Amino acid sequence: MSAWRRLDAELDAWHAASRRAGLWCRDDDACRDSPALNRLLEIVRDAEVPVALAVIPALMEPSLVDALTQARFATVVQHGYAHRNYAPPGARNWELGTHRPVAQSVAELAQGRVGLERSFGPRFAAVLVPPWNRIDPDVIERLPDAGFLGLSTFGPRAALCPFPGLVQCNAHVDLIAWRRNRAFIGVEAAIDRLVDHLRSRRERAVDPSEPTGILTHHLDLDAAGWQFLGDLFARTREHAAATWLDVHAAFGTGSAETPVISARST
Repeated sequence: MSAWRRLDAELDAWHAASRRAGLWCRDDDACRDSPALNRLLEIVRDAEVPVALAVIPALMEPSLVDALTQARFATVVQHGYAHRNYAPPGARNWELGTHRPVAQSVAELAQGRVGLERSFGPRFAAVLVPPWNRIDPDVIERLPDAGFLGLSTFGPRAALCPFPGLVQCNAHVDLIAWRRNRAFIGVEAAIDRLVDHLRSRRERAVDPSEPTGILTHHLDLDAAGWQFLGDLFARTREHAAATWLDVHAAFGTGSAETPVISARST
């Protein structure tokens, strides 16, 4: 069975069970306008699929605000503060660990949130995406007090609310093989990981209510990765069991009027 057919078969199983598979897309490391960003915005616009752009507050340039002015399908979330590594040599990269005072990290995050809210207004959602998908529990505990409503890392979530007032919704399929020349992981691997999380949700091996998250980095996607992303959006948008969610719907932070982008009617 081809990779795409495996995805169709899994979505068919959701449909047969009278269930809808929620999906969402998160794109990390946004800082400025660029041809790569414009390509991403064109793809999501043409497919009518929402994307959460994780913006680095300390590195953001004014051109990004201008680029997103008319980007109907993009919502801004926060990608740490400066995407800076504070871990000692030889350790995994961490910005939001305990390698420096937690209060300092939280204060920077709050400062970044205020700046993004000022720059993007209602286009900003108070969701934190930790750089390198790593964050210490001591920092997580302080996020609601710093004004954050959501947290997004990588892998199936352990709990809907890791702390009161904070909803977690993660990404599950990273399209880039960071240890293999930062190349696209390939159609087979991408769909295998996508189907694996969808099946685990359907069989309730993981939280069935957590939307399956696709993780992209527009500055690092190669031609094959861009092609896959467009094909994925097109194929899933035509399936009755697939529903692409915006940030507010994925995190449950919106009102009853929050738009949800579903499959096209057939």
